[in-house]
Amino acid sequence: METLTTRVFNNGNSQAVRIPAEFRLDTDRVAISRNEWGDLVIHPLQVARGAALLDALRGVSEADGAFVSTLEADRANIQPMQEREGL
Repeated sequence: METLTTRVFNNGNSQAVRIPAEFRLDTDRVAISRNEWGDLVIHPLQVARGAALLDALRGVSEADGAFVSTLEADRANIQPMQEREGL
């Protein structure tokens, strides 16, 4: 496992840690906890893009019930990726 040293700095009343590009996160929210040895553990949280889109559509009344139901059904029935033969 790769280890890098980085900076800790103050951001208002909180501390912040600069995350190097090698450890870039594809999210804007994380769960942070401390394990039994006192180490901080950061877990990226998935971005709820689909739920946010549905909430936005519901909020501006651009989506009717059937449309929303179809989107939710499609999301619930995601098919596994098909295996293909190599060329």
